[in-house]
Amino acid sequence: MKLRKATALAVLALLIAAPATPAFAVSKEIIQLQAQVQDLADRMAAMKQSFDERMGVMRSLVEQTTDNMNKLTESVQTMQKVLQQQNADSQTKLDQVSGQIQTLNDSIDELKARLAQTNKQLEDIQNQQQNVAPAGATTPGAPTAPAGPTGAAAQAPPADVLYNNALRDYNSARYELALSQFQDYIKYYPTTDLAGNAQFYVADVEYRSGNFEAAVADYDKVLEQFPDGNKAAAAQLKKGYSLLELGRKDAGIRELNALIQRYPHTIEATQARERLHKLGASSARPATHKKP
Repeated sequence: MKLRKATALAVLALLIAAPATPAFAVSKEIIQLQAQVQDLADRMAAMKQSFDERMGVMRSLVEQTTDNMNKLTESVQTMQKVLQQQNADSQTKLDQVSGQIQTLNDSIDELKARLAQTNKQLEDIQNQQQNVAPAGATTPGAPTAPAGPTGAAAQAPPADVLYNNALRDYNSARYELALSQFQDYIKYYPTTDLAGNAQFYVADVEYRSGNFEAAVADYDKVLEQFPDGNKAAAAQLKKGYSLLELGRKDAGIRELNALIQRYPHTIEATQARERLHKLGASSARPATHKKP
């Protein structure tokens, strides 16, 4: 609108400045000038409309991009939470499996003890039958009944009874009583098949009680005295944990890596790798790739 007024004033000035110009020519020029002004104004309006439309499109694109970024951020956060939950669930399941295996081993130990007790009872019955002589007579050269246990061992309960009682108290969380009975078992029956297991449970009770120094020493006894026992891998894992609890991080990491190399396909090795990952430490490679 202002442009039209300016144009009209310019035309009026031209008319005043050129009075000798014929009226018809002036009128024609004014009409042409007005047409040009109108055309310019139309073009400006069209450009403004186009600009507004493009700005609207850009604004819409920016809003859509912002919405997409927000959705993507939410998706990433949700995925991170899911992964964290999955990792936590995996660790929980791993601990549960380890506990189940431990319980299974305990049950096997108890069955072994009962089987040993049954075998002993059968042997006693056989010995009694062999030593039975005909009524009122003796058999020359017949074997005599074996002498019973003497000394401190004679005062201790039978091996299977003592072990089963200790294991039952351990599984019932009566750890002080279980510790005393396992120590008695090691004292009176140090060479039986279950002596290594009893030594492991002594260390494990100490670990549960927070006595990590004593636990390390007793786990070492399992590894040194019973290296082929079924508690060796668990003893080395718990020894590594005990060292970490004592703040001896380097020693704990070395112990866990030694476990992975020695028992690479056990559940204890998997637990060791998980613990090393949490510590930010690298896991040991298979023994075949070990540098000389």
